[in-house]
Amino acid sequence: MAKLYFNYSTMNAGKSTVLLQASYNYRENNMQTYLLTAAIDDRAGKGRIASRIGIGAEAEMFRPEDDLFARITARMAAGPVAAIFVDEAQFLTPDQVWQLARAVDDLRVPVLAYGLRVDFQGNLFPGSATLLALADEMREVRTICHCGKKATMVVRQDAEGRVLTEGDQVQIGGNETYVSLCRRHWRAAMGDLPST
Repeated sequence: MAKLYFNYSTMNAGKSTVLLQASYNYRENNMQTYLLTAAIDDRAGKGRIASRIGIGAEAEMFRPEDDLFARITARMAAGPVAAIFVDEAQFLTPDQVWQLARAVDDLRVPVLAYGLRVDFQGNLFPGSATLLALADEMREVRTICHCGKKATMVVRQDAEGRVLTEGDQVQIGGNETYVSLCRRHWRAAMGDLPST
C-alpha cells in the first residue's frame, strides 16, 4: 500500500544519505525510482542530490510553481516507477505537498520526502508543516548536539561564527552556516536561557 512518508531532521543528520541508500535499494532490485530536489538548493550542482559522505545521484528539480502531481503522472506514463523520492522537502509549497498526497492516493505510488522540520528560529517551514499534517508515516533521522544529546534545532552563523537571530527563513548553506543543537543549547545560543 502506497504511503506518504516524511523523513525529517535538522542539518547534517544524513537525510540525503538515507534517501540515496533507499533509492539504491529499489534500483538494485530492478525497480525504478523518480528523484526530485529543490531548484533553490544547488550546493551539489543543479539537479543533483548529494551527501556529505560523497555519494550522489541526478534528480529533477522542482520550483514553487511546479505541479508535482502532473510531473509524477507524466513520469509514470513514461515507464514504471516504484517510488518517488523528494529531497529538500522543506522547500515544497503546501499545495505541492497536497499534490504528493494525491500521487500516493490516486496513482498508488509511495512518496518519500526528506527535509528539515524547523528553521534557525525554531519555526516550521510551510512545506514541513504540511507534511507533518498529511504524512502517513513520519520518521526522524537523528543527529547529535556537541553535548551528546539529540539535536532537534539548528542555529545560523555569520562568517565570523556569530549566531544570527534574525533573517530570511531560507538561506542556503552547509556546515559553514548551520550548526545542529539540542533545544537547550539552541536556546542558549539564541540568548533564551535565564541566568542562574
